[in-house]
Amino acid sequence: MSEEKKKQLNQPFYTEEIDAVLEKMETTTEGLSTNEVNKRLDDYGHNQLDEGKKKSWLSKFGDQFKDFMIIVLLVAAVLSFIMGDQVEAIMIIVVVMIMAVFGVIQEAKAEEAIEALKDMSTPNANVRRDNTTKVIKSNELVPGDIVLLEAGDVIPADMRLIEAASLKIEEAALTGESVPVEKNIAVLDQEDIGIGDRINMAYMNSNVTYGRGLGVITGTGMNTEVGKIANMLAQADETNTPLKENLNKLGKVLSIVIIGICVIMFAVGMLRGGHDWIDMLLTSVSLAVAAIPEGLPAIVTIILALGTQKMAKRNALVRKLPAVETLGSTDIICSDKTGTLTLNQMTVEEVFSNNETIEANEEIPLDNQTLKIMTFCNDTKISDDNTLIGDPTETALVKFGMDHGFDVVDELRNAPRVAEIPFDSDRKLMTTVHQLADGKFLIAVKGAPDELLKRCSFFDVHGDIKPMTKEQQELILTNNTNMAKQALRVLAMAYQISESIPEDMASESVERELIFSGLIGMIDPERKEAADAVKVAKEAGIRPVMITGDHRDTAEAIAVRLGIISEGQHEAVITGGELNEMSDDELAKRIEQYSVYARVSPEHKVRIVKAWQKDGKVVAMTGDGVNDAPALKTADIGIGMGITGTEVSKGASDMVLADDNFSTIVIAVEEGRKVFSNIQKTVQYLLAANLGEVLTLFIATMVGWDTLLPVHLLWINVVTDTFPAIALGLEPVEQGIMKLKPRGRSSDLFSGGVLSSIVYQGILEAGITLGVYMFAITYPVHSGYEAIHADALTMSYATLGLIQLFHAFNVKSVRESIFKVGLFKNKTFNYAVLLSFVLLAVTIVIPGFNDIFKVAHLDAYQWGIVFGASIAIIPIVEIVKWVQRKTVYK
Repeated sequence: MSEEKKKQLNQPFYTEEIDAVLEKMETTTEGLSTNEVNKRLDDYGHNQLDEGKKKSWLSKFGDQFKDFMIIVLLVAAVLSFIMGDQVEAIMIIVVVMIMAVFGVIQEAKAEEAIEALKDMSTPNANVRRDNTTKVIKSNELVPGDIVLLEAGDVIPADMRLIEAASLKIEEAALTGESVPVEKNIAVLDQEDIGIGDRINMAYMNSNVTYGRGLGVITGTGMNTEVGKIANMLAQADETNTPLKENLNKLGKVLSIVIIGICVIMFAVGMLRGGHDWIDMLLTSVSLAVAAIPEGLPAIVTIILALGTQKMAKRNALVRKLPAVETLGSTDIICSDKTGTLTLNQMTVEEVFSNNETIEANEEIPLDNQTLKIMTFCNDTKISDDNTLIGDPTETALVKFGMDHGFDVVDELRNAPRVAEIPFDSDRKLMTTVHQLADGKFLIAVKGAPDELLKRCSFFDVHGDIKPMTKEQQELILTNNTNMAKQALRVLAMAYQISESIPEDMASESVERELIFSGLIGMIDPERKEAADAVKVAKEAGIRPVMITGDHRDTAEAIAVRLGIISEGQHEAVITGGELNEMSDDELAKRIEQYSVYARVSPEHKVRIVKAWQKDGKVVAMTGDGVNDAPALKTADIGIGMGITGTEVSKGASDMVLADDNFSTIVIAVEEGRKVFSNIQKTVQYLLAANLGEVLTLFIATMVGWDTLLPVHLLWINVVTDTFPAIALGLEPVEQGIMKLKPRGRSSDLFSGGVLSSIVYQGILEAGITLGVYMFAITYPVHSGYEAIHADALTMSYATLGLIQLFHAFNVKSVRESIFKVGLFKNKTFNYAVLLSFVLLAVTIVIPGFNDIFKVAHLDAYQWGIVFGASIAIIPIVEIVKWVQRKTVYK
C-alpha cells in the first residue's frame, strides 16, 4: 500500500460529519460497485494481518550461541582440546548443545501472538454492494465498504458509524472497559481522545451486544487499531531478563579472571625459570579451564525447570524459563483491572427502594416493585439451564433477581410482554408493557436516573403511592450521588399501571406521569482475594499499578477498595488524555507519582512499562485483552490470563495464570525469589569450589608442589559440581523471603554478600587443602619419598573433594545458620552429597581405580586427617556468618 493510501486511512474520522467521511472514502450508503471493490483490493490489500517474518529453526538454534556465557564455554572446550583433555572438551560441548536445543524448544511458541490475532477475525460480514446486501468473507472487505451490524456480530474492520439504533458494542478486549459502549453517530470535537471515548466508531474484533447499526469502513488489515497492535508486537524488543543479564555479567567477570590467571601464571613461571614456555602455557590454560563452572548453565536451566513444575501445580504456567527468576526480582506489577483485579462481570451491589438502601447480600422481598421492574424491563434471554445471554448490564439485573429467589421465567410467563419502546441513547430509557393477571397492564421503565426522574410524578414506598416532592427528589438524588461516588453504575426504575395497552407507543405518550420505584447500583466487582494479594505484594516491597480503559472515577474507586491507593489520593490517578500531554522524559520523571491509569490505549500501556523500566525497575505486566499484548511483550515479564485471556495476550506473555487469580502472581513471586536464591547458592558453591581449585594449583605450582593432577580436577568437577549443585536448587523457601525488598535490576548473582563469601570461602578451601598436603609431606606415616608424595597427593585430592561436599551445607543459606535453615531438611540434597562422596571414595578405596587416578590407599589415620580438615569448613563459615549477622546484616 502506498504512503498516500495509508495517510488517507489514518485520519480522525470521528471528528468529521458523515457526509464528509463518505466523500473522503469515495463511497455512498448504497455501497461500492464490484469493479471498485476489485480495484481497492489491489490498492489496499486484503483485510487481514501481516504474518511478519518468522525465524527458521536453524536461525533460532544459532541465536542460542550469542550468549556470552556460552561463548566462554566454547572457548574453554577449544582450549581443552588443545591441551589434549578430550573428555573435558566433549563434556562442555554436550552441555552447550543441550542448552541450545532447550532454548530453541522454549522459543518455538514465543511468536504466536500475531497468529492469534488473525484467528480472532470474524469469517463473514453483511455488506451493502451494488445497492444490495451480501454476505462476504471479512478478508475481502475494503475501505469504503458499507457494513450492516446487529447484535451478536463481530466487527470485521474499523468503521465510522453512519446509523446507530440502540447500538452497544463491547470493547473490553481492545480498551479494557468492562461495560459495553453505547454508540451514536454524533461528531466528536476533540481529535486526541482514547479509543474508549470514540463513541461514533466501531473497531475490528469488538462485539455488538445490543441494537443494530450501519458503518463505512475506514481501515482494514494492518491499518486498523488491532493492526497497529500487531505491528507493535512485531516491533517490540525482547527484554533481557535480569537472569540473562546476570549470567552475561558472570561470563564477563570470569573471562577477565581467566585471562588474568593465564597471564600471571605464565609470567611468574617464566620469571622463576626452570620451566619450558610450552609447559607453562599448558599449565596456565589448565588453570583457566578449571576456573570455568561449565555445568552452571545446565544447572541453572534445571533449577528453572524444577521451578516451573512447582509453579504449574499452583496454577502459574511458565512459557519461558527465565520468567521464573524474573518474577522474584519484580519491583512493579502493572495489572489490567478488568478480569484480573475484577471479575469482568457486572454485578448489582446496592439497591435503593422504598426509601431504604439494601446491600446485595441482604434479603429483598419477592414482591418488591423495583425487583420486578429490573427483571421485566430487560432483554436478557434465559436458556433451559438458566444461562443468561444478553447485555452484561441487563444480565446482572436478572441474575440479582434469580439469586434472591425471584422466579423470572415464571413471573414473565404470568405477565408476558405485549409491547415495548426499545432503549434509545438520546432519551436513555427503555420501556416494556406487560399484561397482568387482573387484566391491567404494567408499564415498566428503566434508564438514567436524571432522565427518568424528570418523568416521575409519584413515588412508591411499600405500595403507598405519593406525589413526588422536592424533599423526595433530593433524597433520591443524594442516594444516586452516593452510589456514583462508589463508582457504581446507577440505573433508575419506575412504573405505571394502565387499564389498557397504550395506543400511541411513543416515548412522550407512555413515559410520563411515572411512579418512581428505586435505584440500582452496579459495578464490575474486585476479586475477593485480590485485596489480600495487593497487601502481600506491598509487604514484599512490590508496587501494584492498575491500568484500565474504564473511567477515572471507576478506576479510582476500585483502586481504593483494593488498597492500591488510599482514600482521597486523587493525585495518584491519571488518564490517557493527560498522558498524551506528557513527553516520555516527563513521564519517566513523574512515574513514581502514579498508581492508577484510566482511559488508556495500548500505546499508553507500553509507555508506562518503559517509563518504569527507565526508572530502573523490573516490571511485570498482567493482562487478558488484545490491547494488553504489546505491553506484555515489552515488560520484563508478561503475565497472561488463562481463562478470560485472549490467545493474543497468552501468546505475548511469559507466564499464564491458569486460574486468572491475581493472588497466584504473589505465589509465583515467592517461587521466583526462591529460585533466584537457590541459583545464588549454586553460583556461590560452584565458584567458591572452582576458586579453591585454582588457588590450590596456582600456589602449589608457584612453590613447586605437585598437589593435584588434571584427572583429579576433572573427577572432582564431575562429582562435586553436579549432584550437590542441582540439589541446592531444591532447597525449600527461606523464612521471611517475602518480607525482603525486591532485588531490582541493579542487583546480580554476586549481591547480598555472595561475592565476598565466594572469595573468602575459596581461599579457605585452598588453604585447608594445601595445609593437608604440607602436613602429609612434613609428618609422613610411611617411609620413602615416593610413598610420602603419593600419600600427600591422595590426601590433598580427597580433602579438596570432601571439603566441597561439606561446604555445600554452608551455602544452604548465604546469611542464616545452617542449623536454623535445617541441616538435613532437603532429603534430595542429602542423597546427592552421599552419592558424590561414594563416587569420590571409589577412586581411592577400590583397587584398579588407584592406577587410573594415580592415587594411593589411605589408612584410618590419614582418612581421619582428611575428614577432620574437610569438615572444619562448616564451623569456620558458621562463625563468619554469625559475625556478619551481628555487624554487616544487623
